[in-house]
Amino acid sequence: MHISRRRFERLVADALDALPDELLAHADNVVVVVEDEPTPEQVGGAGAGGEGGPGTLFGLYEGVALTDRGLDPPVLPDRITLFRRPLADACADEDELFEEIRVTLVHELAHHFGIDDDRLDELGWA
Repeated sequence: MHISRRRFERLVADALDALPDELLAHADNVVVVVEDEPTPEQVGGAGAGGEGGPGTLFGLYEGVALTDRGLDPPVLPDRITLFRRPLADACADEDELFEEIRVTLVHELAHHFGIDDDRLDELGWA
């Protein structure tokens, strides 16, 4: 489906607002950004495939998980990037896209909290 960057960013903001406050209260020094597509380096560093299947990357967490941080917090914020085109291409309508954005945000926030893909798979969020 086609969606403008502006509308996509609005859906991302709405999805963030829809996440439980208890979840977001524990996020520390992390920003959410939107890019149209992942770079080759982002795809290569994300492992085999992404949330949308092999060769697809919907989102990416870049940073130091809370479980791996020392006493001094990092200077730069961790970064969760959502990729507009792969997400939109995988969805038939805005309702489906909103839900996929929400699931991707939870998945990437889980990485921020130190939860790996194997555990996410066990929980049904991979």
